[in-house]
Amino acid sequence: MAGVETVEIEIVRLPHGRDLALPDYATAAAAGADLLAAIDQDIELGSLERRIVPTGIAISLPVGFEAQVRPRSGLAAKNGITVANAPGTIDADYRGEVGVILINLGKEPFRITRGMRIAQLVVARHARAVWSEVSELGQTDRGAGGFGSTGVTGGPIPKR
Repeated sequence: MAGVETVEIEIVRLPHGRDLALPDYATAAAAGADLLAAIDQDIELGSLERRIVPTGIAISLPVGFEAQVRPRSGLAAKNGITVANAPGTIDADYRGEVGVILINLGKEPFRITRGMRIAQLVVARHARAVWSEVSELGQTDRGAGGFGSTGVTGGPIPKR
């Protein structure tokens, strides 16, 4: 797709994921590639239960990149299935299997089957912070207001 940066990422299919597709993008403009459940038996995820679901892949990211494991919006909206540590971060030096910590926030049990699209993987550049301790931070209109301080309706930030 024109204008989209690409990065080559090495990937290994683990033995329990050999017959499953590699992560893939559902549409040409999708930011996240779907991750599949590489399980031998169905998993029934009860209400408020969480499990690490294997994907059958391991990846090698270039330094300066991370991969974020994010929920699939359809599973979240329809069934209350989300990623417990969303977004989960895969660092460039991690070489183990990509696992997805799924949690069922719905009231009904949810069945995970082999090959089911359970999450999405977004690859992103990142910067490493160099901390510069100062005695005071610069002022802004918002200041220290947080956790709902800007309100829930449109419009300018409330003055303090």
